[in-house]
Amino acid sequence: MKFPRYDYLQPGVPTIKTKMLFSDQLAEIPKFDRPCSAVENLKRAAHRDHPYWTPNALTDIQSVDPTDLLSETPKVQSSKVNTRFQDWFGADWTFVVSAGGPMLTPGFPKIMEDVTDWERAVKFPDLAKWDFAGPAAEYLKNTYDPEKALSIDIGLGCTERIVSLMGGYEDALVAFSVEPEACADFFNAFIDWEIAHFDKLLEHYPITKITYHDDWGNEKDTFFSPKMLETMIYDPTKRFFDHVKSKDVVLELHSCGNINRFIPYMIDLGVDFMQIQRRVVDFPKVKEQYGDKIGFCGMVEGLDFGAPAPSTEKLLEMIRYTQDALGKGGGLYLALMMTDPEQLWAATNELYAYSSEKYLEEK
Repeated sequence: MKFPRYDYLQPGVPTIKTKMLFSDQLAEIPKFDRPCSAVENLKRAAHRDHPYWTPNALTDIQSVDPTDLLSETPKVQSSKVNTRFQDWFGADWTFVVSAGGPMLTPGFPKIMEDVTDWERAVKFPDLAKWDFAGPAAEYLKNTYDPEKALSIDIGLGCTERIVSLMGGYEDALVAFSVEPEACADFFNAFIDWEIAHFDKLLEHYPITKITYHDDWGNEKDTFFSPKMLETMIYDPTKRFFDHVKSKDVVLELHSCGNINRFIPYMIDLGVDFMQIQRRVVDFPKVKEQYGDKIGFCGMVEGLDFGAPAPSTEKLLEMIRYTQDALGKGGGLYLALMMTDPEQLWAATNELYAYSSEKYLEEK
């Protein structure tokens, strides 16, 4: 079956308006007569279970960070100047505009000097004191789109949380080496809290997917050895991931760095989608090696955002290549980040049409 490709704003083609990624600009894109909901299809893609099309983050997924709604933390992501704030564990951060993300504020007193003292030093947020219901009800009434899957960013994982409490990677990794048992004890306590946190969110939001952040490396290599991952981080992380997936929620792991040697562990942990750095991890090679054992959150293969935009013809060729290289059997969703409305129309149409055709061929 051949799916139609429509000319830009072709008369008679139903359209929807959507905000372009990282912009308040609205663009019109085709509205497709899809065979199932975005929620069902995202789950099919995550489980590598015959999706109907490759999900498009722009049209199929909406995201919310509930800790922003719960706390007085400023909406630093849209700040035009470096902005300092504290998270709900008390860690001190500065959103650095030039880096496009938050960094631990230099010189701020550490919350935990010695990991063996974690039971006294760390104050886990009391979930009973936070109003989850009010912000959730307001979000669902005024912002939530029932036509899209809801993705929640649940925040820092084991590694990133201990790093934030100890003031940086250097002291945290020394603790990994010197006090592995105390680190493991802290991680298990943290995961107990994280499970309670997730359950509280699930009471109030119709969650389809969560994103769990745990950076495990830089662009040269992993921060720590596989042995350290196995003895301290793997078991508590697996416990949390198993709990999430038992609730029929898709699990996405965000982890920066050259973490190729940890991909087999991600597979064993049950990660549905990897949100990892393309410039240091060869996605097509990973797909070739591991097949349908793990999925990808990606962008269009070959698209360089530091270079001039390709022609529309070349862009559509890249989209087809990405589907062929990464989408076989499912396990893929893409973020289309075109800055030109006409190219976004063409890219959205091609991704839906071409991936639909390929998945029909696979059935």
